[in-house]
Amino acid sequence: MRFLNIMGAIIVALCTLSVSPVYAGAVDTLQDEYRTAGAGPFSAAEGERQWKIKHKSAKDGKDRSCQTCHGSDLKAKGKHAKTGKVIDPLAPSVNKERLTDIKFINKWFKRNCKWTLGRTCTVQEKGDFLEYLRTQ
Repeated sequence: MRFLNIMGAIIVALCTLSVSPVYAGAVDTLQDEYRTAGAGPFSAAEGERQWKIKHKSAKDGKDRSCQTCHGSDLKAKGKHAKTGKVIDPLAPSVNKERLTDIKFINKWFKRNCKWTLGRTCTVQEKGDFLEYLRTQ
């Protein structure tokens, strides 16, 4: 009986290790960079709040938010507002490729912040967004 309890504990421990997020490395690395630049602590609640805020586009006067293209359910596919192109789910829990490549994350922060906010995101905003996204 004791053997079964020990084996059960080992299995639970191994399962816990096997589901650890692959994306943690890239997100942690970026957030460390942002902390070095003076940002932090990062907040998933603040990232979610910022995610939903609507910003007026200087080009067309329309409201935009991150949800405009990615939708309110990050586990579902989104759709680019201008091109109509389908966007794979942003949630790393259903899209294992999300948040794994620092170069890719930086590229999309640059594009999406400019399109949505009309400016570059601050390091604090980026850290908060990543904190929010990693919870999805």
